[in-house]
Amino acid sequence: MNDIATSTTGGALRQLGATGPQVFPIALGCMGMSGMYGASDDAESIRTIHEALERGVTVLDTGDFYGMGRNELLVKRALDGRRHGALISVKFGALRGPDGSWLGMDNRPMAVKNALAHTLTRLGVDHVDIYRPARLDPQVPIEDTIGAIADLVKAGYVRHIGLSEMGVDTIRRAHAVHPIVDVQIEYSLITRGLEAKILPVLRELGIAVTAYGVLSRGLLSGSATTGASDFRARLPRFAGEAGERNRALVERMRAVAEARGVSPSQLAIAWVLAQGQDIVPVMGARTVVQLEEALSALGCGLREEEGRRLEEIAGEITGARYDAHAMGMLDSER
Repeated sequence: MNDIATSTTGGALRQLGATGPQVFPIALGCMGMSGMYGASDDAESIRTIHEALERGVTVLDTGDFYGMGRNELLVKRALDGRRHGALISVKFGALRGPDGSWLGMDNRPMAVKNALAHTLTRLGVDHVDIYRPARLDPQVPIEDTIGAIADLVKAGYVRHIGLSEMGVDTIRRAHAVHPIVDVQIEYSLITRGLEAKILPVLRELGIAVTAYGVLSRGLLSGSATTGASDFRARLPRFAGEAGERNRALVERMRAVAEARGVSPSQLAIAWVLAQGQDIVPVMGARTVVQLEEALSALGCGLREEEGRRLEEIAGEITGARYDAHAMGMLDSER
């Protein structure tokens, strides 16, 4: 896909699929503003969303199960009087207990429509711009789930349909029911599984990638886990000997970045941006400082030799991106 226009901050806009909107080349992921990575500050989160919108960011990514609804309520507060120009992307389907436990998926058509009704209420809007199942529900044909969202598109409650962590067969079947504008999937220097089979199919069908985990949940930026409430402490890449080894490898990446006078985060984001105009990194910035660093990657660029060196080091990273149970839930890994 080619650059189509230029954002107000000078970055080239990117197209979400053949039928989707033009968007700023970096999206803001809001999940970390309501838990997952430890304590967060609502006031700072709202300032970060405001700054992102002022800098031209268009897509705000949330999920109805982030903080059991608290994240959508936070986004509502941040968008008060600022809805124009903001595109809200929402994931649904994940079930959680009152203790925060994960209970599975429910992507039945009636559940899809019920979930959206509550999302619209929490967000205080009459439609969402992109609606997507967070994971495949093995008990429900993807055609039924997408058909239900297509009904919501016809009714005006949803503008576009996306997917998340889906495999090739599921993507083709979903796209046959209704055009899919993007697939949200983890993609970074050290998570490149989509390149073998998924990315070629997405490009064949004209579907974009919204890439999360661009910094591998802070591993590539040197971020440390914050305590028991930080789910990264249970991830294979952060834990035990693998975690120690990986942190040493990240220091080698830091040396490549410092030779350019930029941060490892900037180069890691620049690497993802360089992989195609159909790829939009979703950056989980929780503070204005983190947002600024992410946006500065747009002017960073990536030199060929730097890219090769980073890929060589990244190839030595060990550990899966999730634990075995979570990996087993990913249709994209089958």
